[in-house]
Amino acid sequence: MKTKTASKRVRNGLVAALDVGTTKVCCLIARLDSNGGPAPEDRLKIIGIGHQVSHGLRSGAIVDLDETEASIRATVEAAEQMAGENIPGVVVNLSGGKLKSRLIAYEVSIAGHEIGDADLRRILDPAVLQDGLPKERELVHTIPVGYSVDGNRGVRDPRGMFGERLGVNMHIITALSGPVRNLETSVQRCHLEVQDKVVSSYASALATLVEDETQLGVTCIDMGGGTTSIAVYFDGELVHTDTIPIGGVHVTNDIARGLSTPLDQAERMKTLYGSVLASSSDDREIIKAPLVGEGQGAEANNIPRSMLIGIIRPRIEETMEMVRDRLAEAGFDKVAGQRVVLTGGASQLTGVRELSASILDKQVRMGRPRSIDGMAEAIAGPSFATSVGLLHYAVSNKAEVPSAAYCPPEQMNRGFGRIGQWLRENF
Repeated sequence: MKTKTASKRVRNGLVAALDVGTTKVCCLIARLDSNGGPAPEDRLKIIGIGHQVSHGLRSGAIVDLDETEASIRATVEAAEQMAGENIPGVVVNLSGGKLKSRLIAYEVSIAGHEIGDADLRRILDPAVLQDGLPKERELVHTIPVGYSVDGNRGVRDPRGMFGERLGVNMHIITALSGPVRNLETSVQRCHLEVQDKVVSSYASALATLVEDETQLGVTCIDMGGGTTSIAVYFDGELVHTDTIPIGGVHVTNDIARGLSTPLDQAERMKTLYGSVLASSSDDREIIKAPLVGEGQGAEANNIPRSMLIGIIRPRIEETMEMVRDRLAEAGFDKVAGQRVVLTGGASQLTGVRELSASILDKQVRMGRPRSIDGMAEAIAGPSFATSVGLLHYAVSNKAEVPSAAYCPPEQMNRGFGRIGQWLRENF
């Protein structure tokens, strides 16, 4: 069922994506070319790029509105200047707000008549579903992942079928209202409309996963600066998301504390010499580590590279162990199959893929965003997967129910239960 189309997000042939991250802000402006391929994504051409160091965020959440606004404003202006166009609004990512992902199932009576659009609108009615949400939370995504007719599951599109009861399995993602409002406010202060909000892991998955992976089951892990986000696909649908408040910034902070070196030097050392895999030459390779507070030209500490690796590896191990435990706790460690796609800036550390494969006991590949016409090499790496995925989302006609949420018991017959039970019944 197509309930939301690209027309809301594409104006005058232009679409804009804004990735507000803990370490960087990126804005991509693209034009939808009518002479491109059959899919909307094939008709995109990037005409404006802007990215700046991010200020005012911590672990994906805004902690300083003024600094965040300044970062967004500078980034968008750079992209607009390159594109030679002004944009009215953006599709923006969301990685903070203590995201919660949940699968629910419920039914409505259709009295034996042919199922039509009206029946789908009734079962997906946002007004009915919104009532049950806690006041402090609001909906980010509501995605139908399968229908049933008279208990027969696995129906992709029930329109035209006959039956007594129509059921739907729904994936809902909610976030705390405060962080969402802060993000909207910082964007609106730059005189931009928030056309849509997209969970970061969802956007990254749209940019990096291939169709066979989403059908067979795959976990996309986006290792960002302040958060590590998870998206699980099965049978072609997004069935679970999660966010862990640990990212590349925490590795940098560990290095700065462990070696008593300034943060900018810690970031430089991580980028140039960082790894999670030890080698026999590490003890012989010496790195200069300037001390905090010492003036320029002061003598630096000489440390072996093995010491740097000894600081980095435990943090990456902890992150992957948390990912493994979160997936197991939610019941998606087996459902997601044997495939993992790693993306995000922190995934580029040497040896992360091998360490992740060992801890998660899965096949791991590095995920780069699929190429779009006009994509510069500077934004073709894993760091920009979310930004590119936002463009894919903006022009996608994939079914999603706007503003739908939890279903109150007095309105419909519900089938909640454990997520594992839902998956056993449906897949």
